[in-house]
Amino acid sequence: MYRRYNDMNSYLRGLFGRRVQKITVDAGLTCPNRDGTIATGGCIYCNARGSGTGAHARGLSVTEQLQQGKQALSKRYNARKFIAYFQSFSNTYAPLTRLQALYDEALAVEDIVGLSIGTRPDCVSPPIIDLLQSYTADHLVWLEYGLQSAHNATLRFINRGHDRQRFCTAVEMTRNRGLKICAHVILGLPGEDREKMLATADLLAGLDVDGVKLHLLYVVSGTRLEELHHEGRVHCLEQKEYVTLVCEFLERLPQRMVIQRLTGDPHPQELVAPGWAVRKNETLSLIHETLEKKDTWQGKALGERPFAD
Repeated sequence: MYRRYNDMNSYLRGLFGRRVQKITVDAGLTCPNRDGTIATGGCIYCNARGSGTGAHARGLSVTEQLQQGKQALSKRYNARKFIAYFQSFSNTYAPLTRLQALYDEALAVEDIVGLSIGTRPDCVSPPIIDLLQSYTADHLVWLEYGLQSAHNATLRFINRGHDRQRFCTAVEMTRNRGLKICAHVILGLPGEDREKMLATADLLAGLDVDGVKLHLLYVVSGTRLEELHHEGRVHCLEQKEYVTLVCEFLERLPQRMVIQRLTGDPHPQELVAPGWAVRKNETLSLIHETLEKKDTWQGKALGERPFAD
């Protein structure tokens, strides 16, 4: 069996010669779509935790979170190198001095070889890009932009607070600065059929970003999406539907793009629907089996040959 897509673990092994693990960091930041700058409700699928761990609210510093993560991941995966992943909310949305202090603190921890910064495309500016670029001489730096969909009607419905062009502008601002660009996409958003979802893959292929994270649309408690789901206005994909879409999405992405994630990872205690979303390993196995069965791979629709063994 040969590789069917350019996975993150293989990419990191190629760079560092060994397994590298991400450690999730909660920096206690917020989002312009929540604090009133753009809106107060946030995206319809995002609850008060903002996909975070709650570690900052528990009083844990960035250093303490990384030290705890290192201990756990070293034991579980025998990892010795790590990337600090600033995940919850918008991690470029703060004064520049605070951002620099957060990033510097993370990189001062032993065996942290890089940063991965999750943010929105409307939360970057030239000074922030300059700051992040300053770390690239000695560290790997990924800037992860939430796109979710290439369609403005969808972005308005989910209360995203920015349009497709804002994402494209952020990508152009970041390009050729030594930073790696990752786009987040959600499959199964309301009103989107197969053609619309695959059009998002075509946009990313055209922009030639460095990486992609795929998520399924799942409903968590305490969100506007939960209300819409209970009203019968939003329906989630079935597992087989999602698996098929992921495989077709991959076919349209160039092989140089690193696939950082193939499915979401909801907190089980918060999940409302679909129930299969918590069976991550099962979903990944089905994706791998489907790629094998169809004899397809990342980039096939673009005419790219299979990955070498």
